[in-house]
Amino acid sequence: MSDSDQTAAVAFGPDGKPVHDEIVAARRDVGADDSARANRAWWDEQAEDYYAEHGAFLGDAELVWGPEGVRESDLHLLGDVAGADVLEIGAGAAQGGRYVARTGARVVATDLSAGMLRRARAIDGSARVDDADEKGARATLPLVQCDGRALPFADASFDIVFSAHGVLAFVADPHVVLAEVARVLRPGGRAVFSTPHPMRWCFPDDPGPAGLVATMSYWDTTPYVESLAGRPTYAEHHRTLGARLREFVSAGLEVVDLLEPEWPDENTSVWGGWSPTRGAILPGTCIWVARRPG
Repeated sequence: MSDSDQTAAVAFGPDGKPVHDEIVAARRDVGADDSARANRAWWDEQAEDYYAEHGAFLGDAELVWGPEGVRESDLHLLGDVAGADVLEIGAGAAQGGRYVARTGARVVATDLSAGMLRRARAIDGSARVDDADEKGARATLPLVQCDGRALPFADASFDIVFSAHGVLAFVADPHVVLAEVARVLRPGGRAVFSTPHPMRWCFPDDPGPAGLVATMSYWDTTPYVESLAGRPTYAEHHRTLGARLREFVSAGLEVVDLLEPEWPDENTSVWGGWSPTRGAILPGTCIWVARRPG
């Protein structure tokens, strides 16, 4: 779940002199590899600040599906995970994987960013996590740094693959990610992904009334890119509901549910452009539930 803002920064040329001092945000095309490089570096740099800002909301061992604050403990979308082999991709600091591990699963958590995984390991060793476990045991997860487009696992290795606002919105070729998910799932296995709701794309990323006035076409899928001296430093990618559905189907996955959680009355938090003001009127998150046939 990102809440990216334009940020002042300095880039230096080969001569050591500054060549630019401001992040420029625009809707423009960006290649798959450039997008991956940009987002890896962005999350590496932002990992600690992101946790400082959002860690209390996410919890250290909770699976929160989106800024609405809806949790897996309420929705039970993963099904019975006891004894299951579970893969979390785009795990960030692995809060979701840690929660699932404590409900009886064998979990591996992966992320593109080494910075986010360092934060995950720091949480594993913290007293805060120990205190959250009634048995006093640490849920130290296996952590793997990898690109979701090339998962380093054998075919049919997992019963469940999931991601909470990770991966799909940050890659130019999400069909490749979903094909990898289908490959590592066992027949009958389940995939659950939360993503930004595509309606969000039409509106400014503003938590106030200005965020309720559409300014972009729903069908314009030009990526949102932040650049420094012309080099991408962050990228998000938009898909319509129909396009996303076709990506799941083409990967060999059967979509069995699509949830659009309402903003709960008790959630008074603001997360970037997400807020009770917008959440009362516009959907902010999609949760896709799919299975590998067989």
